[in-house]
Amino acid sequence: MVFLVMLVIAVAVVVLVMRAASAQSGGPGGTTRPVRPPKRPRAQRETRFVAPDDDPDFIRELERRTRRDDGSPA
Repeated sequence: MVFLVMLVIAVAVVVLVMRAASAQSGGPGGTTRPVRPPKRPRAQRETRFVAPDDDPDFIRELERRTRRDDGSPA
């Protein structure tokens, strides 16, 4: 039982020492990293259709082709 208590105390001490060391050095690992400049916003790409059924012009043309004079689809 005493061994278990000593083990828990030792783990707690190690964790506290590691936290204190990382707080003093500026972060985990003990080294400070250079600050990255913010990313520039990307230019907006024009809308690209992935499939033919995504294209409104294609759907409109398809409906026009399938329509008959009497109103029934082909």
